[in-house]
Formats: sequence, C-alpha cells, structure tokens
Amino acid sequence: MFCLRAFAQITTTESYTLLKPDRVFDGEQMHAGWWVLVKGNRIEAAGEPSSIKPLDNVKEINLAGNTLMPGLIEGHSHLFLHPYNETTWNDQVQTESRAERTARAVNHARETLMAGFTTVRDLGTEGAAYDDVGLKQAINKGVIPGPRMLVATRAIVATGSYGPKSNVAEADIIKGGEEADGIDGITKAVRSQIGHGADVVKIYVDYRWGVNDTPEPTFTEDELKTAVLVAKSSGRTVAVHSSTTEGMRRAIAAGVTTIEHGDGGTPELFKLMKEKGIALCPTINATESIAGYKGWKKGIDPEPAGVKQKHYIFTEAIKAGVTICMGGDVGVFAHGDNAREMILMAEYGMKPIDVLRSATSVNAAVFGLKTLGNIKPGYLADLVAVTGNPVNDITALKKVQLVIKDGVVVRQ
Repeated sequence: MFCLRAFAQITTTESYTLLKPDRVFDGEQMHAGWWVLVKGNRIEAAGEPSSIKPLDNVKEINLAGNTLMPGLIEGHSHLFLHPYNETTWNDQVQTESRAERTARAVNHARETLMAGFTTVRDLGTEGAAYDDVGLKQAINKGVIPGPRMLVATRAIVATGSYGPKSNVAEADIIKGGEEADGIDGITKAVRSQIGHGADVVKIYVDYRWGVNDTPEPTFTEDELKTAVLVAKSSGRTVAVHSSTTEGMRRAIAAGVTTIEHGDGGTPELFKLMKEKGIALCPTINATESIAGYKGWKKGIDPEPAGVKQKHYIFTEAIKAGVTICMGGDVGVFAHGDNAREMILMAEYGMKPIDVLRSATSVNAAVFGLKTLGNIKPGYLADLVAVTGNPVNDITALKKVQLVIKDGVVVRQ
C-alpha cells in the first residue's frame, strides 16, 4: 500500500537507513548476504556486513527472504494511455478529454512506482500534447507520487502517416503525434519538442500507411539523419518506432539510440546495430497483449504470426549481441504490470540475470542516467525489494515488498 506519511517527507535528510536483505543485486551481479546503507538520498555503502561501519541512531529495515535491487527502469511507457481492451487507441485520442487523460496518468504514475519502477522513459503522449512535461514536474515537486520521468512529448510522425484518421478527408482531427516533413520541417519539430521539455526525441520511422494499411517507411534516410544530428547536438537520445526491415535500415544508418519493437529485424541488421551500439527495446508484452485482445489464448491456441516474429527477432538480437533494453510499451497493457515484460524476456530465452541487468544498469547506461540503475556508493537511493530470488524465479519481481525513491520509503 502507498505510504502517505513517507511521501510527505519529500525533502531528504542526512539520516541513515540500513537495509538488511538476504541478497543484493547491484545492477550487475547477485551478492548473497550483502547489506546496503543509505544516507539521505544517496547510497553510502554496499557490501558484506563487516564492511559497513556501525552507526548510532541508524534506522534498520529487515528484509529477510528478500532480494534488494536498484529501482527498476521502464524503457517504453505511455502513461497517458490505458489498455486497448478497455478503450481503443483511436477513442482514447479522440474522445477522452485532456483532463481525463491526465487524471488517468496520475494514477498510472502511482501504480508504476508502487510496482518498483522508479524511473520511466515515456515515449509520447499520443495526442495529449506536452502534458507529460507537466506530469514530470508535478512528480519532481512532490505534488503527486510517481517515478522519475524521461519524456518525449508529442513524438514525430510523417504527414499523413499516423492516426487517428477519418473517412471524411476534410475533417481536422487531433493527431497522435506531431507531423513534420522534409529537412527543415523535421529540424523544426525536433527543436520545438526539445524547447517544450522533451528529454528524448521519439520518431516513427515507419507505420501502417502503405497500400491496404501495410507498414511502410515514412521518413527518408536524410530526414532521419538530420533529426538525429539535431537531437544529439542538444545531448538528447533518439528512440524510433520501427516494425519494417527498411525502416530499421534507415534508422540504423541515421545513428539512432534505440529501436523500439524491431519486428523487421534480420541477422544482418542486428549485426549493424551491434557494431553501431544501437539498442533494441523489443516490447514483447505489447505484442502478446494485442494478440490476446484479438482472442488469442496463450498456451491453448497456436501462436499468431506477430508473436512468432517477436520470438524470432528477440532470439536473433541476442545471438548478435545487441544491447537489449527492458521496455514493454506499457499503456497497451496495464500500468503496474510492467514486470510482465521481464518475465516474458526470460520466457523468450534471455537469462534472468541479464533481464535484471536490462531493467537496471543497461537501461541506465543507454538512457544516460549516470547515478541510477546500480547499487554503488554515491548513486541515488532508488531501491526495490522483492520476496525470493528473481534469478531462480523471475516471477518474484511481482512480489514487491519495499520501494524507495530518492531515499524516501514510498512502499513498505
């Protein structure tokens, strides 16, 4: 349950807290018997109990039977969306007011934090303009509980490619992204979104706008190279939605930071991604969830083509040594169920220890979060404890017992 009293103590102090779990995953390795000492909002020490200097008036939290980990980092979230089996994406964008969508996002932020995800990379408001910037600010000010946020604001789409669409050609309806065209147009869109508060630039390099709604590339290679140059010159990373082979090829040539979904991946493209240091965020649970909404019963029915393709690209990416970010495209499915993506990553063949790395130190490195994702002295005290050992049973990630953000206990 949410600890209102702890959340009210939003200003950190120089007090000490000693956490005594059965084991600590530090972002890289699992260590049996380690303890962690927190001072204010920073990690003071981590290691064998004998290595931690005794202190007077230290608050101790006994976590027997638990694993302590860095706060988990959700790599692909949409806090302004809710599951498509509740309301379709089109109807969310067109018929839900901005006030309603923000109210939902407030709840989603709390649910995400309570599930042990203390940071999210939120990749587009999908029609809710720059409201993610305001949500981030409200969280940072302590107005509402929620994770740290990296926001992408409106995301960038090619004119005519993205939805919602109307059968009335002249209808002027709200779009799920900011439309841009040409070198000048995409340059202006990138700079405008940065000016409005974007931490990361999100681009749809392909979409379902081909003949008979088939997925096809949207922006040219030159347009994408320009967008990446402009974004990276400001210190921003670039995340791209891609589900086609040609869209991925153009994105790789442009030097993006991460490719989301990656369903058009091939061994050759994954080799290029590895060489250029481009990470893949596979969003497995979004694919399985959408299949389920269409009637697929996992474990009973044969796997649909989309699920089979996800197995293929995930396996090939791992074989090629591509960096894998943990991100589920949450919003397509329920916020707070973020760990489902990690469970599926293990089910699809990734070693559980690598899944934990993906959601902590790997995401932190790819997203430029220099003081998160690890349990090391000097790092921010974002921590989560789960019952059991997730290396032995990955479903332990759903048994959250303690969440600390910025040195403050928000769930215990």
